[in-house]
Amino acid sequence: MVSVNREKCGYCGACVSVCPSTALELVELHLRIEDEKCISCGLCVKICPMGALEA
Repeated sequence: MVSVNREKCGYCGACVSVCPSTALELVELHLRIEDEKCISCGLCVKICPMGALEA
């Protein structure tokens, strides 16, 4: 499961674009994570330029 540090997140959408299971979605200025879709691959954590995601 992935968690987001909202204070670090720049809402750039990099994580959304690499998620193979479409578990991440940018809604206005909020990153939504659908835990039931997340396959814990870690791609979003690796790609985040702000270091805002943790697995």
